Amino acid sequence: MKFELPENSKMLSPEFTFGVATAAFQIEGANTADGRCESIWDRFCATPGKVLNGDDGTVACDHYNRLEQDLDLIKELGFDAYRFSIAWPRIEPKSGQWNEAGFEFYQRLIDGLIERGIKPYATLYHWDLPQYLQDKGGWVNRETAYAFASYANKVTARFGDKVVSYATFNEPWCSAFMGHRFGEHAPGYKDDRLTFQAAHHLMLAHGLALPAMRKNAPGAQHGIVLNFIFAYANTDAIGDLRAAQFCDEENNHLFLEPLLNGRYPELVFDKHPDWKPTMMPEDLSIINAPIDFIGVNYYSRSVVRESTSKDYENVPQDAPKTDIGWEIYPKAFTDLLVTYSKRYANMPAIFITENGAADNTPCENGLVNDSMRTNYYADHLVALNNAIEAGVNVKGYFAWSLMDNFEWAFGYAQRFGIVHVNYETLERTIKQSGLEWQRFLMGR
Repeated sequence: MKFELPENSKMLSPEFTFGVATAAFQIEGANTADGRCESIWDRFCATPGKVLNGDDGTVACDHYNRLEQDLDLIKELGFDAYRFSIAWPRIEPKSGQWNEAGFEFYQRLIDGLIERGIKPYATLYHWDLPQYLQDKGGWVNRETAYAFASYANKVTARFGDKVVSYATFNEPWCSAFMGHRFGEHAPGYKDDRLTFQAAHHLMLAHGLALPAMRKNAPGAQHGIVLNFIFAYANTDAIGDLRAAQFCDEENNHLFLEPLLNGRYPELVFDKHPDWKPTMMPEDLSIINAPIDFIGVNYYSRSVVRESTSKDYENVPQDAPKTDIGWEIYPKAFTDLLVTYSKRYANMPAIFITENGAADNTPCENGLVNDSMRTNYYADHLVALNNAIEAGVNVKGYFAWSLMDNFEWAFGYAQRFGIVHVNYETLERTIKQSGLEWQRFLMGR
């Protein structure tokens, strides 16, 4: 299936940005090189049973040593922008000690993008907390928020306006919920109280970092990237509708409300007052600092129903799924964007910062015919265009991901790349989906 949009689509205008995205821990490897310290994901990977097949990020895609080749790939594919994350353990391997080798790697990355006419979009935190901060409590400890603000100040002071856009965090929901409620991500806790405390400190860190970021990079855009669990009620029964509402408030508005309205959703903490995080009186006003954009990461939807034992339960759908088991449902992409833009009159500009599919089609004779992924992108580009036509202010779209990489608890078993990586030789091969992106982008 080809990517096709109406001739008058705003997505085809020169002002709309098409990019591709990665994250440091998932692609860089070289996890002890040039002074980098241990991260919580290095420790988590080393814990037996946490990551499929015992995989880790020691080598990953070896992007750290193949930087120029990978930047050439982005250029060859025709993308306007590249969204990458900066590894805190490379920049501050000990508290208050700044590592020049870490800065130099990202300086080469940023300069290399600019030389190739590609706009740098940097994420300051994509889950790789230095382990020495976790040893003091990690995101459950308020001090980590201040440590992040200090780190964000140093990074933005160094790179300034060379970076077009800075996101403080990628998916704080995952750091809080996957890391502290479900135990499936580092640091691997299962505790509701810790989950909401961590969520609060992540959002506090975002707010604390913004003033210095704006001062250091006044010409850049500053915001945050959120993932959304967009939930539909299984039926129109009142219990199912309430379940869907609770799911939405707990997972999505827990982050949007403090960001945009300076408050937490009452529904969650009215029902579970013991979950309410400890905070200072000024915290919500700090979190509510103005932002230039919200990044939206979208992959799939949820369908939920009333449960007698918990707040809601997921209802598996008999529907097409990607290889990771996530339902393919493009309409939810449109619905999410339209619904939240209506709820929040002050919604800043939106960038789709991740969208993509796990399609594990193998590489045969130098070809990867990943038709499911290509179709996924085609359908979701149309769904995004539908949201824009309905009035949603979307400024750009980033495909996830540039290349196959370390998919967290799934190790290397799930492939999201538009470029295939042979994990034995580390050879890169552009997949059919990547070639379709190239055709589409070059034809604008």
